[in-house]
Amino acid sequence: MTDAADPSATLSDPVRRALLEAPLAREREAGSMQRQLHERLKRAILDGRLAPGTRLPGSRALAEALAVSRNTVTATYEHLAAEGYLRPDRQGTRVMELAAPAPPRRGPRTPAVPATAGRLARIHPMGSRAEPELALRPGVPALSHFPIAAWRGALDRALRGAGHAALGYGNPFGEPALRAAIAQHLGLARGVRCTAEQVVIAEGAQEAIALCVRLLTDPGDTAWVEDPGYRGAKSAMHAGDLRIVPMPVDAGGLRASEEDWRLQTPRLVYATPSHQYPSGVVLGIARRLALIAQARAHGAWIIEDDYDSEFRHTGDPIAAMQGLVPQAPVLYVGTFSKTMFPSLRLGFLVLPEDLLATVRAPLEEMLRGGHRHEQLALADFIESGQFSRHLGRMRRLYRERQQALRAALERHFRLPHTIDGGHCGMHLTVRLPARFDDRRIAAEARRHRMAPMPLSAAALRPGPDCNGLVLGYGNTSAELFEPMAKRLAQLARAVGR
Repeated sequence: MTDAADPSATLSDPVRRALLEAPLAREREAGSMQRQLHERLKRAILDGRLAPGTRLPGSRALAEALAVSRNTVTATYEHLAAEGYLRPDRQGTRVMELAAPAPPRRGPRTPAVPATAGRLARIHPMGSRAEPELALRPGVPALSHFPIAAWRGALDRALRGAGHAALGYGNPFGEPALRAAIAQHLGLARGVRCTAEQVVIAEGAQEAIALCVRLLTDPGDTAWVEDPGYRGAKSAMHAGDLRIVPMPVDAGGLRASEEDWRLQTPRLVYATPSHQYPSGVVLGIARRLALIAQARAHGAWIIEDDYDSEFRHTGDPIAAMQGLVPQAPVLYVGTFSKTMFPSLRLGFLVLPEDLLATVRAPLEEMLRGGHRHEQLALADFIESGQFSRHLGRMRRLYRERQQALRAALERHFRLPHTIDGGHCGMHLTVRLPARFDDRRIAAEARRHRMAPMPLSAAALRPGPDCNGLVLGYGNTSAELFEPMAKRLAQLARAVGR
């Protein structure tokens, strides 16, 4: 074949090198001819093989050279022009002048990638997350005991009743039906003083705490957190660029002195008064009233995380701190991750009445309503009595499992230790002498399909008195406790040696 008969002979060298280095693939898996040609031209422009100002061949000439339809080339040129790679004019189609990104400079002072926020360095992951199905993992409820059929019925009724109307964003504060159901339940079961208007639906307790940080603090403000305590609260404080002060927890709960209030005055105080995590102690009435009084005097807000309070195993339920006195400076946080199931991702925040007027407008801009069918189903689940019946069944189950775990530890955990908790919730905390490295024990336990949490991981200031294992019994069958207590004792002894 002569050059005159060769369709590619009319193409410039840069175009031939960029586009004719290999034929376009005809297999369906390679994608359409237009997509292949688009990608080939785009890559040639971005890596400089087709320099700015290069004039591309006419659509007919390129189509003949590539053995594709002229429409394929025309559509590709139009697409690249719309994206800004090409500029068609009377003289033809040319490559646009593009600002090429500078190559990354590597050195001690110049990062290879744009810098991230400095606050990220203060958020320390505990390690690889344990799979939910691993035994003894804290915070996981008895998922196999959840009444799936009753929940499916509530979802079906929500879908039929709301239908397409609930596919939009909805009220940014949450579905009115769910907010009303939560307010009524909290008033009866937890002694919380609130109306439906004060309830804000969030994606779990973690988002509710983060929302409190955004609403009530500025970067550099001081926040108190229980130590040891809930890691998610500390992460939310760090993300808000707050100065975190770890507050000690003893047998009476969070302990704060007059000197603490004077020298380290907080803007925010995070507490789990009804069931402290992970020690399980209850903040006594004297300390509760003192905390409220001092918060009022110093212009501080209290976040009350009512952790696992629904699962009280001995005596009457401990009422919420929020309802102790009128107009308490307390923001009440709760979640359905433990009482229902974690993937539901629904929690709530109860705002003080005198704060609501100030934050209503900002909240309406910050939030978007979502999970509307799930919210309506949950409202139905609560109002129909299914929620209360489910809680009753879980209280009995967790009480039995807690007793069985205690008994197994007493028989087989022949090491110096003490046990905290047991009056509420879904976990026990086993404290160990410092020579038994709790992180090493937990790592070894993972190899045996167990996921206890090292107690030291919950502390900002780890010390010899903050060493042990947090054992979750919510999603672990009682018949497994005997062999697991034996195995944990063996692992602890090996580490202790």
